[in-house]
Amino acid sequence: MSNTGNSSKATSIHKAEFDPILKKYVYIGTALVLAVTIVGLIILPFWLILGKIYIDRYFNNLYCELTTRALHFKKGIWFQTERSIPLDKIQDLTFHEGPILRWLGLSKLMVETAGQSAQGTSDMSLTGIVNARKFREMVMDQRDNITDRGHYTTPSFDQKSSSLNELAPILTEIHKTLQSIDKKLDNS
Repeated sequence: MSNTGNSSKATSIHKAEFDPILKKYVYIGTALVLAVTIVGLIILPFWLILGKIYIDRYFNNLYCELTTRALHFKKGIWFQTERSIPLDKIQDLTFHEGPILRWLGLSKLMVETAGQSAQGTSDMSLTGIVNARKFREMVMDQRDNITDRGHYTTPSFDQKSSSLNELAPILTEIHKTLQSIDKKLDNS
């Protein structure tokens, strides 16, 4: 995407690459899950034969891009998932590295956004990104750039006093209304 003079268009900052070891992780993980279920035992021989073809196609369809305004992600072959999360909605990017992921040198980035549906869940999970920690920093830095989270300054005394001067008449009116309500409650 290129910016052609329209400031509302997002421009690409970084396209994430996925580590090829992710193929091994998905292949072995799926085989283990199939091996422990009754139905899976029937499917396991087909997976061992055709699984590598499926994994190659799946891996080739993985896409993740950081733009000036959002984080875009796409995955899947038969059931495709495509997500775009505006950077100003991202609260945090959390790392998850279990023993198998660490052994393979992989990590999982879980994107947490404002207003997510359930506690402890993430809106997007990115497994196997090359240089995941650097990618996380790039996303968080860009988020801070567009939301000014990294550049917060406290209001000066003059700004505070002018805000209070604007609020004084409203607060006085609220105070009078509360006194009136209080008197009416006392009389009843």
